[in-house]
Amino acid sequence: MPKLSVWMIRASLLHLSVGFTLGGLMLFNKGVPVDGQLWALLPLHMEMLLIGWLVQLAMGAAYWILPRFYKYVAREKTYANPRGNVRLAWATFVLLNVGVLLAGLAGWWGGGGARIAGRLAEGLAALAFALHAWPRIKPAGT
Repeated sequence: MPKLSVWMIRASLLHLSVGFTLGGLMLFNKGVPVDGQLWALLPLHMEMLLIGWLVQLAMGAAYWILPRFYKYVAREKTYANPRGNVRLAWATFVLLNVGVLLAGLAGWWGGGGARIAGRLAEGLAALAFALHAWPRIKPAGT
């Protein structure tokens, strides 16, 4: 399994565990009121589970599973990276995680600017992943 897939899947499992913990805290607070401020964690809880876990898990698996195309580079007398532009894929990983934290913590901070920046980072992560994966998707037999 490629290193980026390992990092993305591990990060997605980390988002899952933290998201479930936050959900458990909010659920406990609903039954036994501890602090009303815990409900401010709801946006972070949702971001971590929906984007941080599900989307990142899908992207990590897709990076690993999508077809690889070996292209011989004559001047270097070697094969090019069969997974395409790896920098775009790593940018996806960084942008997605920064976006999840910014958009999720914006509810805690009460800042609309952080939420917009987080959504922008998540959108750029999706664009970077699409640009990376597009050349790897070809019709069968080509």
